[in-house]
Amino acid sequence: MADLLTELTEGARSDSRARESALPRDDVERAAHAAAPALDALTALAPADTVKIIAEVKRASPSRGDLADIPDPAQLAGRYTEGGASAISVLTEGRRFKGSLDDLSAVKAAVSVPVLRKDFISEPYQVYEARAAGADIILLIVAALEQPALRDLHALVLDLGMTPLVEAHTAEELDRALELDARLIGINARNLKTFELDRDLFGALSSTIPAGVIKVAESAVSGPDDVAHYRRAGADVVLVGEALVTSDPVTTLSSFLAV
Repeated sequence: MADLLTELTEGARSDSRARESALPRDDVERAAHAAAPALDALTALAPADTVKIIAEVKRASPSRGDLADIPDPAQLAGRYTEGGASAISVLTEGRRFKGSLDDLSAVKAAVSVPVLRKDFISEPYQVYEARAAGADIILLIVAALEQPALRDLHALVLDLGMTPLVEAHTAEELDRALELDARLIGINARNLKTFELDRDLFGALSSTIPAGVIKVAESAVSGPDDVAHYRRAGADVVLVGEALVTSDPVTTLSSFLAV
């Protein structure tokens, strides 16, 4: 039986190929190159005296099922920026997270902060369509990719002017991310193969990330104490989804940023 990460990656690849059959890669490449330049995510997320938050538009997840009815992702993203989010993450995976590239395009048109395409990226077409839709940042999950493919996708993201957020869950995956000279690295507390959580994983791994790399803590955030826990462990940025879509986002963000 395939693990969840494999299932999600293969499903996202299949959906991407279906989109490619309707809109050929050459057309998407032209749209990507014609899009307005990507925003500088490294500056937006640079270390500061207070923690920074990437706030996520997230309707559902494999571990929790439906989380929130989000008829207007742009309106939610606007609330996030009102609350002080430094960037917006948009889940575009449709099968288990109920997102879409249309969500990303709508959010991009509504906010002035960088927008992250959060999906299970494994092919260049997905990178081009993300840029065409306005993505400034793209998630690359080390566990989902062999190193040559990870290296090629990382280079393509940079070539298109975007910022790769390279996500690791183990020391070996972190080493692979560092081999790329990645400038934005996420440590995900959630094992994407089993979807189990370990809030202490960030602290165990982040100490080996060199200076000059922006450190992002992902998952296992339900309240301000979790944000404070990650901040004490060295997080520059915390990515939050579920806790925001299931509460008043402005109030919740204010409590998170106060840590």
